[in-house]
Amino acid sequence: MIKSLKVLQHPLADSENQLEVLGNSLLNQQPTFKQKLEQNGVHPLRASGIDVLQLNLGKMCNQTCKHCHVDAGPDRKEIMDRSTMQWCLDVLQKTDINIVDLTGGAPELNPDFRWFVEQIRNLGKQVMVRCNLTIILANKRFHDLPDFFKKHQVEVVSSLPGFTQDRTDRQRGEGVFENSIKALQMLNQVGYGQIGSGLILNLVYNPAGAFLPPSQTALEKEYKIELSSRYGIVFNQLFAITNMPISRYLDYLLSSGNYNRYMDKLISAFNPASVQNLMCRNTLSVGWDGFLYDCDFNQMLDLKVAERRVQHISEFNLDILKNRATVVNQHCFGCTAGEGSSCGGSLLN
Repeated sequence: MIKSLKVLQHPLADSENQLEVLGNSLLNQQPTFKQKLEQNGVHPLRASGIDVLQLNLGKMCNQTCKHCHVDAGPDRKEIMDRSTMQWCLDVLQKTDINIVDLTGGAPELNPDFRWFVEQIRNLGKQVMVRCNLTIILANKRFHDLPDFFKKHQVEVVSSLPGFTQDRTDRQRGEGVFENSIKALQMLNQVGYGQIGSGLILNLVYNPAGAFLPPSQTALEKEYKIELSSRYGIVFNQLFAITNMPISRYLDYLLSSGNYNRYMDKLISAFNPASVQNLMCRNTLSVGWDGFLYDCDFNQMLDLKVAERRVQHISEFNLDILKNRATVVNQHCFGCTAGEGSSCGGSLLN
């Protein structure tokens, strides 16, 4: 089993070391992300509201994927407790934030996961779960997750780096592809991805190497043809997400000698048209311990929201947070390269 960077006591397990690496790229005369924004008339970058509350329920996961920006794995013990969940529920009850995006690690490994989903749905909010698929088959107690998701009309978002075994297993671990296919078929059997069911099943593609994702539209068509013809699997949308140069993926870039070339690629592909749709403009990210961030990637770099008065969910203030100036750094080029990238895929489709 691959161990997390934290357990290995790897230098890149420290967010300050990651930020130092990102800062050192400036020695190659690369512009900062802030400078790129200013060149395009954006200063500072601000939120335009909060439509999505993205909650990291913990860093524990049944997989240890090579590209994981969370550094999640079976050896991570950080888990959101029920008191922090209750603060989140209080915020949802008092605001018109309608979409709750549950992520991890594997969010289903949180012992209060099902209770939390039920409480969110009781408030009439939409729930998205970033399910890694293999969790469904990891243990008998998870085998009924497709039925649980259906009962509560949960939108399922699942990573599948390729429609072939070799590509997927190289990135996510041996046996992951086979179990992912079985889990997708189980989701299809209860109605997910089926026309007219109202049960949304979206897949996520991440590049396996140091390159940008291809056209999301073209890739989605290819995925639908291949998964349907090979395995009888149907789904709604494919999200093509650019890999962020942080955590395990940053380690891969450095160890493979691809870091400078990849950063040059991200910066040269900067697309100003993507800026207005950046997820930090309509999303607030909540860490497993309740601290607040502009996005999931900032969370993993410990870059909390800039406004010190409201850096924890217990201090939530909608008026302050809904038009906050967002915290940016060099990794943000990953969200503005090419077609743009967010947790919902391309920003320009």
